[in-house]
Amino acid sequence: MKATGLPVLALASFPNTPSGAPYYCERLETHVVRFPHVNAAHAHDFYLLLYVTAGTGTHTVDLVAYDLRPGSVFFLAPGQVHHWQLTPDTRGFVVFFSADFYLFRYPGAGLYAYPFFGSAHPPVLYLPAAETEIQPLFQRLLDEYTAPHANQADVFRSYLHLVLELATRHYPASPAAEAEASLALQQIRQFGALLNEHYRTRRSVRDYADLLHLTANHLNALCRRVLNKTASALIHERVITEARRLLSHSALSVAQVGYELGFEDSSYFVRYFRKYAGTTPEAFRQQR
Repeated sequence: MKATGLPVLALASFPNTPSGAPYYCERLETHVVRFPHVNAAHAHDFYLLLYVTAGTGTHTVDLVAYDLRPGSVFFLAPGQVHHWQLTPDTRGFVVFFSADFYLFRYPGAGLYAYPFFGSAHPPVLYLPAAETEIQPLFQRLLDEYTAPHANQADVFRSYLHLVLELATRHYPASPAAEAEASLALQQIRQFGALLNEHYRTRRSVRDYADLLHLTANHLNALCRRVLNKTASALIHERVITEARRLLSHSALSVAQVGYELGFEDSSYFVRYFRKYAGTTPEAFRQQR
């Protein structure tokens, strides 16, 4: 999934990674304090695993919000846009790794065939809070990462492989009764991918419906059923999210921000922002 505009973080963005290693592991509660920017919407150029052991919240991946609770395991592929809202008592583990790191030992299409990294299945697995199959492996990954040995990479990779293989067992083929729901989720995630790629130049529901080979009415109905929002509302939210990011974290003028977002007329951008954000760009910037 190509994420345009939002930050795309690399492993090098996390300086705790030893010697530029193509993998990373940390306690979730430590990670979000050390790197507070990860709480805002962003993407990565690496794979991410998240295991929650305590606390609650939501984790939004490609427009879809999922419950975050003890026993939930999230799997994100490079390029997926996500952000989370965590309660202060949230605890868990976060793991990053590059495709090359995994494929060095386990070559072939296996990494790309895991169900949780594809659009046909949800990117979250809900396990019992007290399960003892996968959680101990995350602890092993953390122990290996924080107490490096000469063969650390090989052992870390082996534990990672076990996590992915055992998680796959919890993803049986979808029964026929769930086929329609799976298709709807897949289409929503595809819409999210297209929206991240084209929001600067395409702002009509018909544009995205055509790209998805759907009618505009069908796409709107799909978004209402799955997300309780219209497709047009999601398009406007994406534009406003990027506008807020640029107004908050850049020195661009309001007119320049509008131009970056495809608005040739700065006064139209101001009206658009006021309509969908409830305030003017300047007023929003002064509130920051």
